[in-house]
Amino acid sequence: MHEGSKVGDTPATESEGGVGTREPVRRRVVDAAADLLAREGRDAVTTRAVAAAAGVQAPTIYRLFGDKDGLLEAVAEHGYATFLAAKQPLREELDPVADLCAGWDLSVEFGLANPALYVLMYGEPKRGTTSAAFQAGMQILMGRIRRLAAGGWLRVDEKLAAALIHATARGAVLTWLSLPEDERDPALLIAMRESMVAAVTHQQPAVQVAGPAEAARTLRALLPEQTALSGAEQLLLGEWLDRLSSDG
Repeated sequence: MHEGSKVGDTPATESEGGVGTREPVRRRVVDAAADLLAREGRDAVTTRAVAAAAGVQAPTIYRLFGDKDGLLEAVAEHGYATFLAAKQPLREELDPVADLCAGWDLSVEFGLANPALYVLMYGEPKRGTTSAAFQAGMQILMGRIRRLAAGGWLRVDEKLAAALIHATARGAVLTWLSLPEDERDPALLIAMRESMVAAVTHQQPAVQVAGPAEAARTLRALLPEQTALSGAEQLLLGEWLDRLSSDG
């Protein structure tokens, strides 16, 4: 026994999350939980099983994560970080619609390759969505959507486009996973992707040359048909659009 120690004292060790070791232990516990989830499913992710797999005592999990729900939240955040690492930046060599489809395909492929993790991430409302990785992934998606908008391809507003893209990818994966394996037809995924493209984009860009002046001219031409604005608002918007149009 070291000098000054008392009977019943337990030195702070790596397995107990001592000073300077908290983050490595946290990562080891999350990795162990994610591995159990992938191999044996959600029911296998108990605090006792995770503690044994990570080589820590069960109270360590409660100190690091608060409770089992906190641990599952951390596993979901780990999933978003893993998905983010696989995401590709905007691919300028592809047209905006092809780039959108490539991103959608990548999301679906991740779900099919990591079914239990995907269900944890996307099958429960807002699980892990406050994480930095989730927010970074959303920024990549919004970049794709803004590129569509700038090129005249976007059919709906950007917020609705993001919701539609998420809903179709999530629905495609969760529906696929719910089916018996012998009933899983790849045509389902193709049809879901095409329905997303049809809902979010025009078949042809609304403006042939991307830029504020061209977009303003298109909107100016359609302005008389709109009914959402008052007469005064329509006049003011028309003046602004005329000004923007003249810049090109």
